[in-house]
Amino acid sequence: MTYTPTPDDKFTFGLWTVGWQGRDPFGDATRPALDPVESVQRLSELGAYGVTFHDDDLIPFGSDETEREGHIKRFRQALDATGMKVPMATTNLFTHPVFKDGAFTSNDRGVRRYALRKTMRNIDLAVELGAETYVAWGGREGAESGAAKDVRDALSRMKEAFDFLAEYCTEQGYDLRFAIEPKPNEPRGDILLPTVGHALAFIERLERPELFGVNPEVGHEQMAGLNFPHGIAQALWAGKLFHIDLNGQSGIKYDQDLRFGAGDLRQAFWLVDLLESAGYAGPRHFDFKPPRTEDFDGVWESAAGCMRNYLILKDRAAAFRADPAVQQALRAAKLDELATPTLAAGETPATLLADRSAFEDYDVEAAAKRGAALEALDQLALNHLLGATA
Repeated sequence: MTYTPTPDDKFTFGLWTVGWQGRDPFGDATRPALDPVESVQRLSELGAYGVTFHDDDLIPFGSDETEREGHIKRFRQALDATGMKVPMATTNLFTHPVFKDGAFTSNDRGVRRYALRKTMRNIDLAVELGAETYVAWGGREGAESGAAKDVRDALSRMKEAFDFLAEYCTEQGYDLRFAIEPKPNEPRGDILLPTVGHALAFIERLERPELFGVNPEVGHEQMAGLNFPHGIAQALWAGKLFHIDLNGQSGIKYDQDLRFGAGDLRQAFWLVDLLESAGYAGPRHFDFKPPRTEDFDGVWESAAGCMRNYLILKDRAAAFRADPAVQQALRAAKLDELATPTLAAGETPATLLADRSAFEDYDVEAAAKRGAALEALDQLALNHLLGATA
């Protein structure tokens, strides 16, 4: 196979990904700024489906109305010329110093009101460009010390903001859903809603929870030492996987944003297997940073690598599921039995208590001696991942 991506694969990239200049806390930029129009054109040539953006990625902060309209016009022309889509957009509520203590949860009420207006303005543009999902990453919504923020009040202010934005979209008739993006830390010492589980619990307290889901990112969950495919499985189980950010991460450290497939390759394999077997229909969005070691040739190699690696893993996962030996191993490990309800239809506590086979006559020792047959199954998966099935 050639593993050549096409728009049907629904691969998308943020303007901030290929456009990252390589600046970090310890070093200046290693690449010049990249024109968003060039990003659209080059990603289209590589086979991508669409692009996403923060407001400030497309329109430099502080632009006047004339400049703003000029940037939007050029971007729209590039989209029309290439057929590229904008499935998602978001707001930059973290770069400007005004957001140093947060946006929706800043202690300063004026900053919170400004953040809402900035978000509303970009929601209007996102809908105009065809976006169906609006991501909310609260990178500055947190604290470094216990006295700095009453977290109970901060969560109330965050709920207030999301309820208000949902009301605004409903009033405007926008067909737009919000996806909360969790992250445990960086840039704040501790960020609110740090994991998929925290975000899912928070969503249930909102006035319109049906409009809110999650946008988990590979590296963010792995930074907390969590199993990313498990988090995605829970989001799918809850019907809340509205969007997903794909990249690579090697263990519990800073957010590396490696190209997809780099880092924890086993979790990447199980993630692709899960997304494809579950029928996830949304964009496969790459939120990565081409290393600052690279020139622009390396940037495009890195972007192409994200898509190629996904397609390779998709092919390997499909071969794994189709393998008769794997199907037999799945049965031996009783995966089919796990899908069977523990209780019969209509069974009550009284009927379970009356079933002697469930307890009094159950052969606990025989069940304890049976192997789970999981090692053979896991090795088959590794064989397929490594392409060594002969």
